Amino acid sequence: MTLLTVNSGSTSVKLALYEVDAAGAYALLDSEHHSGSQLDRHVLLRSFTSGTGNGETPQAIAHRIVHGGTRFTRPTRIDRDVIAAIEQLSPLAPLHNPAALRWVQAARELWGEQLPQVAVFDTAFFTHMPRRAAEYALPASLGVERGVRRYGFHGLAHEFMWQRWCELNPQLPDGGRLITLQLGGGCSVAAIDRGRPLDTSMGFSPLEGLMMATRAGDIDAAVVPYLEQQLSASGAEVIELLNNRCGLAGVAGSKSNPSELLEDGAPQAQFAVELYCYRIRKYLGAFMAVLEGCNGIVFGGGVGEHAPGVRSRALAGLGWAGVALDEARNQAARGSEALISAADATVGVQVIAVDEESLLARAAAAVRARRSGAPPTAAPE
Repeated sequence: MTLLTVNSGSTSVKLALYEVDAAGAYALLDSEHHSGSQLDRHVLLRSFTSGTGNGETPQAIAHRIVHGGTRFTRPTRIDRDVIAAIEQLSPLAPLHNPAALRWVQAARELWGEQLPQVAVFDTAFFTHMPRRAAEYALPASLGVERGVRRYGFHGLAHEFMWQRWCELNPQLPDGGRLITLQLGGGCSVAAIDRGRPLDTSMGFSPLEGLMMATRAGDIDAAVVPYLEQQLSASGAEVIELLNNRCGLAGVAGSKSNPSELLEDGAPQAQFAVELYCYRIRKYLGAFMAVLEGCNGIVFGGGVGEHAPGVRSRALAGLGWAGVALDEARNQAARGSEALISAADATVGVQVIAVDEESLLARAAAAVRARRSGAPPTAAPE
């Protein structure tokens, strides 16, 4: 069986092919990453799958869907009703859900509606957060009854980091008390107690929380109507600004890559990085309190895996909590898995290369197995 995974962003996509043999063992056949606002989905899907052992048709496809609301709490076979429900959630993730559905439609047009396609939701990992973390301080009539609550995002990435941390630290039951940081174009942090998420930085939408490449992160809600008036703009236009013209790029007035900004001597570039790392450090302190201690901190994502300067600045001043880096290890860890904490630190700090695609492939196989009555296969290697 050949499984195709489609991990789409607002203007990018990661494609991966896995082959599952008769014994249920997985093998990664190929992967590609494309960026751009004018990607031809049909051409990319057809060319990417043309080298499979089954001609040009995978046996199942798994899609990462950013927002599943309260309805979708597990991987789900995609049909017309599911597509309609994901569309209804698009206002909560306007940069991502519509883009993902365009990939679903392209696959349907290429291979037909009968080919199993599975939606894997980034919000699902946070479904069972404690109520105190999941709800805003709103009356029910304005909050939970209308679906206004904290959903959390980047669930696949945080789940992968937790799983890999458990493998690396078998002495800690279910990984102990862990803080995971997914730092890329979008950024989020999660507090995980023995596999259960207790809190996360993103909330009702992926706009809440940490400062990001182009997203503002935490901001007073009163700013939105104020800017509407100041700019003679609609609420939707202000939200678009907060999503696409703020964050690192907005503060620096130039680049959105913190590694590049670290090397830029301009005062505003340096302040952008300072603010970015300060926001991370503030959440780390808060989540240490939520967890009542911490066994480990994991960095993942393009920035988390490749930017030692961000890691050292974000963790600066946390020696009181048992956090200390081995700077030689930290500087050497660029895109590869590595333990970067000092030998005498009581909190382990780990860099983990996040592999969301393997979780997508496993989910597709599990859903296909449930429908066929076959036993689930092993996890991808």
